[in-house]
Amino acid sequence: MNATKLETNEYNLYYGNFHALRDISIYIPEKKVTALIGPSGCGKSTFLRTFNRMNDLIPGVRTTGLVNIDGIDLFKIDPVALRQNVGMVFQKPNPFPKSIFDNVAYGPRVTGLRDHKKLEEIVESSLRSAALWDEVKDNLGKSGLALSGGQQQRLCIARALAVQPSVILMDEPAASLDPIATLKIEDLIHDLSEDYTIVIVTHNMQQAGRVSDYTAFFYTDETRTGRLVEFDETKTIFTNPHDKRTEDYITGRFG
Repeated sequence: MNATKLETNEYNLYYGNFHALRDISIYIPEKKVTALIGPSGCGKSTFLRTFNRMNDLIPGVRTTGLVNIDGIDLFKIDPVALRQNVGMVFQKPNPFPKSIFDNVAYGPRVTGLRDHKKLEEIVESSLRSAALWDEVKDNLGKSGLALSGGQQQRLCIARALAVQPSVILMDEPAASLDPIATLKIEDLIHDLSEDYTIVIVTHNMQQAGRVSDYTAFFYTDETRTGRLVEFDETKTIFTNPHDKRTEDYITGRFG
């Protein structure tokens, strides 16, 4: 297993009085793809948002336990700096109503970069990394909203890459895309994992099997609290899970 990039130990999250996540302990390896799977409402997306502190924005949220990135307590890091290091791609593509160029240049500009030549280099390298450059290089002034759904999602990935994160969180990044666009996103995830730690939430078992190196299975108990049932290499989870609930979910007996 690679070095640990993200780690939680007995992590709990509450929305007011509701205990949403209970005692989650996990080691997520560096420069690998980790899939979070499980039935709807089991806390996968909530857990994913832990790593860029998006849950902090929800009133009434409180947490206990340990969450580390590179061995550092994540809650002691400035949230803005953290979110530069931990990029996020959402279920629905959400490009800004700006040009393709300005979408990708947005993050570097916010951090103070004004050198246009450097911005051009970042935009090109980010779009290349997101496998979009060849499709848009002659139309960088065109609105990001004019792209197809699959292209918009790759633009959002390029935008996340532009601030040079080390982690990319993806919350069902292909859920709203057709099969061809989905395949492009999956190929891209595979390529990006050479340089980035990727954590992806997916409801698609086949997708989890195709794109991930490791898989974490979440489940809800009778109080609707999300728990981590097991975490292992994806091939083990899919062929020889240790917990019957994992096997039942993967084979389609529930969920």
